[in-house]
Order: sequence, then C-alpha cells, then structure tokens
Amino acid sequence: MVTEDLPEEGELVVCTVTNVKNYGAFVSLDEYEGREGFIHIAEVASGWVKYIRDYVREGQKVVCKVLRVDPRKGYVDLSLKQVNEHQKREKIREWKNELKARKLLEVVAERLGKDMDWCWDTFADELVATYGSLYNAFEQCAIDRDSLEEDGFSGEWVPVFVDVAVENIVPPFVHVRGVLEVTSPEPDGVLHVKNALKEAEKVENDRVRVEIKSLGSPKYMIKITAEDYRTAEEELKKAYERAKKAMGTHGTVEFHRKEKK
Repeated sequence: MVTEDLPEEGELVVCTVTNVKNYGAFVSLDEYEGREGFIHIAEVASGWVKYIRDYVREGQKVVCKVLRVDPRKGYVDLSLKQVNEHQKREKIREWKNELKARKLLEVVAERLGKDMDWCWDTFADELVATYGSLYNAFEQCAIDRDSLEEDGFSGEWVPVFVDVAVENIVPPFVHVRGVLEVTSPEPDGVLHVKNALKEAEKVENDRVRVEIKSLGSPKYMIKITAEDYRTAEEELKKAYERAKKAMGTHGTVEFHRKEKK
C-alpha cells in the first residue's frame, strides 16, 4: 500500500543498507517507516566502482540524496556520491537529535498520562510546523522557558514540555527575562531613567549579553543571554541592582519576573 509519507527530491535521508548487489544497493529509509530506496552502482561513488562492497555493506548507515520519487509505486532512487562529508555529519546530527526528541516526547506523554497519538494531535505537529522540528522545539524551550507561551501555545502540556526540555537538553546558550519598572518624579527624570537603564546594561562578563527594550514607559523588558541559567539569573539580579544603585534617591526601580497585566 502506498502512503503519502515519502521524501522529496533533493532531500537528504538517513538509510540502512539492507541488500547489496553487483548493480547497486537496496536500503531502508530510517525516517520513513516501511519505505525502501535504491542506490544504483553509478551513484555509489565517483569514478568506476569495481567492487561495490568496498563502499557499502549490509547494516551500514549511510546518508543519501533523493534523486527521484515515484509516489504511485513508492520507488525512491538515491545517490550516495552526491553527499559530501559536511552534509553527512549535519544530517546524522539532525537525525540523532530527532530520535532524542521523540524519546523526550514519550516522557512528556508519560508525565501527562496521555498516549503519543494525543501528544501529536494536540501539540507536537504544531510544534514541528512552528519550529521546524520537534528537537528545535525542545531546544528553544531549554534556551528560553517562556518561548512556547510567547509563541501562542497554551495548555496543561506546556509546563511539562518545558520541564522535560530543561532537564534533558543542553543548549548553546539560554535566555532569562523580566520587566524593570523605572520611574523618576524629578524634572529631569527622563535623564535619570536613561542613566539607570544604561547602567543595567553594563556587564563585566564578555560571555553575557544584556538587552533592554521599552514596553512603554515606565516598563522595560530586560533579557539576559548567558551560557547557563545560573549565570543568567545572577546577571539579571546584578543588572537590577546596578539600575537601582544608579537611580539612587531620584526615583524607583522595581523588578517583575513577568509584565503585570
């Protein structure tokens, strides 16, 4: 039976070699359950291939480029030689990340007391559409715990998904944020507010970035980018203290984790 679950021409796919013949190799497509493909000997390597088993063998994982797809018959013609080493490494990394993401989704389902079909129907498909892949969704939550809410997602699953992401994904960096409410009743209060915000942005750690954006006076969003949450939270506190010290007796500086409604 032919399904719509087929790769597209030009796509890179992870395959497992299942049967090697003198004229080419048959493979299973790891990302497309039940689908098979074929690598003609002319697409195994550049130049003349005398012994195909010098290049591929049963059980081997390979990354191939999709040359042609016949949706009616389900045929997929592949090329091994048209994939360079960089493409191969990146595709394997993405594939492993997606395997991990699906395992993490199982953890989310278990904690929610739901099955995987419910997760996919309720939010996972939409996450893939929004972030490009399930792993990207987990990674974005590990980077910024408020990402899902800011992108319009809601429901009982959101905090569980975020917790699983933070517990299991080591992101390249993280974000934490809050709101500074800065006011000064003095005639030159605008200058005092600007100075307080300027001081808040000063940071000694060159691996930390502080960004401040107006939400409409007197509220300002402050975002810290750092290597980990502990560092980010510490720098957020320091930024608040710098702003408060700079304001002194000229006004007030208050910090809120989220903007008050």
